[in-house]
Amino acid sequence: MAAEFPEQFKVTALAAGRRIERLTKQAREFDVSLVSVEREEDVAVVRGMLPGVDVRWGSEGLMEVALSQGVDMVVAALVGAAGLTSTLGALEAGIDVALANKETLVMAGQLMTAAAGKSGASILPVDSEHSAVFQALAGHDAAEVKRIILTASGGPFFGRSLESLKEVTPEEALAHPNWDMGRKISIDSATMMNKGLEVIEARWLFGLGAERIAVTVHPQSVVHSMVEFVDGSIIAHMGVADMRGPIAYALGNPSRLPLSGMALDLGRMGSLTFADPDFETFPALGLAYDAIKEGGTMPALLSGANEVAVEAFLSGLIRFTDISEVVKMAMNDYSPVEADSLEAVLEADSIARDRANQAVKNIRP
Repeated sequence: MAAEFPEQFKVTALAAGRRIERLTKQAREFDVSLVSVEREEDVAVVRGMLPGVDVRWGSEGLMEVALSQGVDMVVAALVGAAGLTSTLGALEAGIDVALANKETLVMAGQLMTAAAGKSGASILPVDSEHSAVFQALAGHDAAEVKRIILTASGGPFFGRSLESLKEVTPEEALAHPNWDMGRKISIDSATMMNKGLEVIEARWLFGLGAERIAVTVHPQSVVHSMVEFVDGSIIAHMGVADMRGPIAYALGNPSRLPLSGMALDLGRMGSLTFADPDFETFPALGLAYDAIKEGGTMPALLSGANEVAVEAFLSGLIRFTDISEVVKMAMNDYSPVEADSLEAVLEADSIARDRANQAVKNIRP
C-alpha cells in the first residue's frame, strides 16, 4: 500500500520475525531508519545487509519500532501473542493502530480498548470481516444495531463429516479455497477457530455481547460481513477476496483510496449461498463462544492453547481433529481471573501453553 501511494504514506520502521531477506528488501525499498528482528543472533547479519540502519531485536525492539519518532500509525500484523506488548504501548502513547492481528484483542481486549479510550488512539480493523462491519456501521448509532453477522468461508472442509477429518494432512488443511494466508491462520480457518477468534475480537471492537455476534458460512467470500439493525434491515459489505481493500480502508481512513483491480463482476458472480455453522464437526467455534461467556483471561488461555495445538498438528504430533481437543483440555477446570493487566494476560498465556503441551503428550497418536 505504501508503494502504491507513496505521496500519502511513509514507512519509517519495520519489524519481522525470522524472514530476514524479506525484511532487508523492504527496508531498502522504503529507506527505513529502524528495523527489529526476533532473534539476537540475526542482528549482526541484518546490520551487515543494511549499513546505516538501526537494528534492534526481541520484544524491546518491537516496542522501539512501535514508538519510533514521528509514527502516526502502527500496523500490527505479527501472528499470535508476539505483538501484544508493543501494540499496547502504541495505544497507550496515543498512536493509531491498524490491527491485522486477532490475538491482540482476543487475549487483551479489555486492556487494549481501555488504553485506546484513555489516550484517544483509534483501533482500525484490518481483518476483512471486521473492516466490513466497521464500514457498514459508518453513520449509524450503536443503539440501532441488533447484531453483527460475520461471514466464514467454511475453509477447505465445510460439509465434511467429523470422522472424515481425522486423517486430514497439513497440506490439505493449508489449501484454503479463497484466501492466501499464512500457515497458522490457514489452519485456524480450516478448524473454524479463526472465526471464533474473530467473534471475540468483534466483541471488543464493537462493544457487543456474544449473543449479538452471529456467524454464517458463505463459501463464495463475496459478502465479507453484515450488520442487522433493529428495524430488520441488513447492510452487507461486498467485495473481491483481496486484502488490499481492508488494508487500504484502515490506512486511508476516513478517506477511501482509489484501488485498481478491485471491482466485482456482478454478472459473472453466480449464486451467493449462506449456511449455519456446524458446531459439532467444527467444535473450535463453540469453544470461542464458551471463552467469551467465561470472560476474564479465558480467551487468552484459548488463544495460547490453540497456538500450541496448531503447531503440534503442523509438526505431525497430533491429528487435525485433535486441535480442538487440545484446546478443550487446556480450558477444562481453568478458573479465569480479571484480564485487567498485561501480567494477568501473559500469565494465562503461559498456563495455556503448559496445559496444551501436556494435552498434546496425552493424546499423541
